Amino acid sequence: MGTVKAICISDRRGIQKKPVAQAQLIQDYGIEADAHAGKWHRQVSLLSNQRIEEFRSRGARVEYGAFGENLVVDGIDFRSLPVGTVLRVGGAVLQMTQIGKECHQHCAIYQQVGDCIMPREGVFACVVKGGVIRVGDEMHVG
Repeated sequence: MGTVKAICISDRRGIQKKPVAQAQLIQDYGIEADAHAGKWHRQVSLLSNQRIEEFRSRGARVEYGAFGENLVVDGIDFRSLPVGTVLRVGGAVLQMTQIGKECHQHCAIYQQVGDCIMPREGVFACVVKGGVIRVGDEMHVG
């Protein structure tokens, strides 16, 4: 079990996402009002809070959403889970579709500190069942 530490959205791609208190997950689409939502396999991006904290411990000053992640969750190591894993949060259901991603151009975080964890540590999911999610909600694996 994990706890949602942050929900982040942006109105266009390629920029840092901004934290919000809650969001509507839409089945087969993603997070309402987020630029990465759509009919594809990377509707929602997730990052383990522990990975962000490790990155911060190296001196990086990064806020939630800096890596373009939608959900920051404490207590779940997403990289250790296989593609296909089901995640349940706030009545919504997600299914992991991809681990990591190729970074075609270095993001602002990479430019600032010489590294970005999203290509290695981030995972992506599709929304199997929609619902409202809130910061503080519990996330369950399976």
